[in-house]
Amino acid sequence: MAVILDGKALSEKIRAQIKEEVEALKERFGRAPTLAVVLVGNNPASEIYVRNKEKACQKVGINSVVLKLPETVTQEELNERVFKLNEDETVDGIIVQLPLPEHLSCREVLNYISPEKDVDGFHPVNAGKCMLGLYDEGLMPCTPAGVMKFFEEYNIELQGKNAVMVGHSNIVGKPLANMLLNANATVSVCHVYTKDLAAYTRQADILCVATGVPHLIKADMVKEGAVVIDIGISRVNGKIVGDVDFEKVKEKAAAITPVPGGVGPMTITMLLFNTVKAFKMRIK
Repeated sequence: MAVILDGKALSEKIRAQIKEEVEALKERFGRAPTLAVVLVGNNPASEIYVRNKEKACQKVGINSVVLKLPETVTQEELNERVFKLNEDETVDGIIVQLPLPEHLSCREVLNYISPEKDVDGFHPVNAGKCMLGLYDEGLMPCTPAGVMKFFEEYNIELQGKNAVMVGHSNIVGKPLANMLLNANATVSVCHVYTKDLAAYTRQADILCVATGVPHLIKADMVKEGAVVIDIGISRVNGKIVGDVDFEKVKEKAAAITPVPGGVGPMTITMLLFNTVKAFKMRIK
């Protein structure tokens, strides 16, 4: 039976550390770190995510500001609002809640965010630092950084291991593959065009999956004793499920993240971590 990698417990541990650090920073510098969230339109899921981020900030003492813009906002107006946040010395971190309405360019507005305030870690400057392993010099994407915290917390060795990343998004797959490579794992990246996916996954000592395809990974696709990190999340018949057939795969794996309660809680936790880090980098 696999060890269950508990994202809730790890998240609470890190958030307690963040709260202590925020209190110390506030005492020393006279203010707490501040996160600004730009929310465009009235997407119900986005509004829930933003509320969850506000609550998480509040619990650790980080200030949060939500800038709500109408669905009809133009690209120029959105870029200008982000530029003003860049110039605001009281704001340390900026995120633009995705997805955006179809008439807006996600890449364009994300590139407008100052790399020093890009707490999602999506700016090309931070993406480059992630690829090069310059983690101390930039802000790393939250979900991949959260996954790496699991390996650290549970003493899971990466060096020399075969790691397979299923999914190659700019937000999760590509940066996590680079982080695994920087940890001296031998990394294969699979995606929708990969032929014979199971031939790769069966070789994986470390298997990370981020596709959004419910129960894509079956037990016969997993190596005995593998570490399985399920980053996907879907709703099937009213139930939240991951990309991995958890109940069957846990019988073969050495360790596995559940969905929910695995990687999910760590994403917002690393956003808080990055906001504090951005504050400290700017203060220096």
